[in-house]
Amino acid sequence: MISGILPVDKPEGMTSHTVISVLRRLSGIRKIGHTGTLDPMATGVLPICIGRATRAADFVADSPKQYIAELTLGVETDTQDTTGNILRTAPVQCGEDELREALAAFTGQIDQIPPMYSALQKDGRRLYDYAREGIVVEREPRRVTIHGLEILGEAGENRWNIRVDCSKGTYIRTLCHDVGQRLGCGGVMSALRRTKCGGFCAEDAYTLDMLREICESGRFEEILRPTESAFYHLPLCEISGEGEWRFRHGAPVWKRQLPEGLSEGVLMRVRGEREFLGLGCLKGSELWCEKSFCEIEEEA
Repeated sequence: MISGILPVDKPEGMTSHTVISVLRRLSGIRKIGHTGTLDPMATGVLPICIGRATRAADFVADSPKQYIAELTLGVETDTQDTTGNILRTAPVQCGEDELREALAAFTGQIDQIPPMYSALQKDGRRLYDYAREGIVVEREPRRVTIHGLEILGEAGENRWNIRVDCSKGTYIRTLCHDVGQRLGCGGVMSALRRTKCGGFCAEDAYTLDMLREICESGRFEEILRPTESAFYHLPLCEISGEGEWRFRHGAPVWKRQLPEGLSEGVLMRVRGEREFLGLGCLKGSELWCEKSFCEIEEEA
């Protein structure tokens, strides 16, 4: 079975689900999944998991992200970005110093109220379904982490490019809205590009036009990254022999079968003699499998 991870550069105006449909048609492969949706107006890296690598989708989705966002001050919309209806405009009486001070208030752990135009569910319905009917429902704040916020420069009148390093679940348009609220003039997200996701960078991602040419030339399998590449940032644990057999079969690996120097309670990638086996965690004196990416070998 063809298996691996493909970093795609999602174009503006296309949903993540549409990207999957295009790839299925181009490659002829049905078992394909993405690692968390990008808004249609956003561009940038969208890691696509193929075949057995779809088991890694949730782990990639949970990884930190990096975005380049354009923040426009002096306007508010019902979607918190420039695709929505304008609710309010206001004069902008702040500069770079005031913006930098406002951004500092949003670093670290913060609570965000999810936007009404989002795919989160409330009582079995998507929030955007309520929003399209003009209904506003109560949403619980969600704790997210902003690891870094940096002003990259002006993008035009009352428009600023900012770099955001953040955790899973962060709404960048809500961040822009909240920054605008703090400055007193309102703010919206006017552009967004995801530059990093789960160890994959936009610079290394393939556009759909590139993928059409690659598929036509029969080279699709050659460009897939190994499943392990999604976890290169994790410490490595190499095992063999009986320890590898036990890990493959979901049994704990004893300490005497493990290399020295492993840290307890830390998620790590586990390799056998010939391949990446999965993710493991040392608990006490035993290594337990947290997620398997290998096939169990049949007994002779």
